Amino acid sequence: MAYFDAASAAPLHPVARQALLAALDDGWADPARLYREGRKARMLLDAAREAAAEAVGCRADELVFTPSGTRAVHTGVAGALAGRSRVGRHLIVSAVEHSSVLHSAEAFEAEGGSVAQVPVHRTGAVSPSGYAAALRTDTALAVLQSANHEVGTAQPVAEVAEVCRAAGVPLLVDAAQSLGWGPVEGGWSLLAASAHKWGGPSGVGLLVVRKGVRFAAQGPADERESGRAPGFENIPAVVAAVASLRAVRAEAAQESVRLRELTERIRARVPRLVPDVEVVGDPEHRLPGIVTFSCLYVDGETLLHELDREGFAVSSGSSCTSSTLTPSHVLKAMGVLSEGNVRVSLPLGTAEEDVERFLAVLPGVVAGVRGKLGAPAAAAPAAAEPAALVVDALGKRCPIPVIELAKVFPGVPVGGTVRVLSDDEAARLDIPAWCEMRGQEYVGEEPADGGTAYLVRRLG
Repeated sequence: MAYFDAASAAPLHPVARQALLAALDDGWADPARLYREGRKARMLLDAAREAAAEAVGCRADELVFTPSGTRAVHTGVAGALAGRSRVGRHLIVSAVEHSSVLHSAEAFEAEGGSVAQVPVHRTGAVSPSGYAAALRTDTALAVLQSANHEVGTAQPVAEVAEVCRAAGVPLLVDAAQSLGWGPVEGGWSLLAASAHKWGGPSGVGLLVVRKGVRFAAQGPADERESGRAPGFENIPAVVAAVASLRAVRAEAAQESVRLRELTERIRARVPRLVPDVEVVGDPEHRLPGIVTFSCLYVDGETLLHELDREGFAVSSGSSCTSSTLTPSHVLKAMGVLSEGNVRVSLPLGTAEEDVERFLAVLPGVVAGVRGKLGAPAAAAPAAAEPAALVVDALGKRCPIPVIELAKVFPGVPVGGTVRVLSDDEAARLDIPAWCEMRGQEYVGEEPADGGTAYLVRRLG
């Protein structure tokens, strides 16, 4: 099996495995106790904290270990908002943040706070001016990821941090995807990350709160981890997490060059090998190992199953793979095609041969899925048919509405329109994306019985 889903969880690094096994013998005792075994555990914990702080670029007493990256985000957001509640009850996030951030924002809003979402460009990146425009006198906190987990786009953290600093607002950075590649630049105030993203064991996160940032930990008080992460520390897992962070950092410079070349190969060749594909995300300012593309006329869930049968583990933001039948909030915010979405995220040490095999297998897999769904094989010349057609796709899920549109479109004369009826949320994103890829005009949408009518005009 070629594992191409490192953005979800990286394979356990060999160094992490070795450190975990060694720490199981010496790190089991209570580090708060003064007897020998307690002191040994404390030494391991302190050493891990010092090493993690060095990797992050902060003071050791600013960093605490949490039970997960999600817990680090929730604790960081809630604590910073509570600490600055006298300033106001306004939170700023980007539209493409990880769900842990958006869930924190939803909880804050439910408690009476207000949340502003900063939009992104089609590449998935925010602009510093977007954060500047969202800032208010009552803004208590701003949050921004260092790089996007679905499309790999790197965010202008340093510039946004400077905008926030000038306004006196702390910036929390979700560095889960990027910390293994290097420290986060800029004058950020808080930072959260998760060990399983860089090859450490799951169940270890870290939270950094810079000195001078007003912070009030929420929930019952606890004497451990500065009161910010209650509960007994999992010292063996913490030691393994930090050991793996140091190990991947040592390999980062060389591996980033190698993985970037492999993902560039995928970005360049997939559109040549597979018709009707949109490669998404910033082509330059991005993480080394992530590449994402979407295929027209493809059921994302079926595509992932077929790739799995061929020996490839990938993930998807397509609505066809979601229990809610709605497209990824990231792809939706970017305004790009969502159907048939594939995210390839390469772990350290990925073999070039596996990438080449993936590129060899993909065209046949996509063609097979399209064939099962009855997707059009190629565009046909226009015929002299009526100037308006109606496609009834009510009750049908992605990618069927777009497939039905493509089937009738060859019969539409130049200037004619197609009215696609659909009750699938993905159609709102995928039909305009189809128009852009095909060079046709998306006229807009209007209410219709049982759903929405999407209007497309043939330009040529």
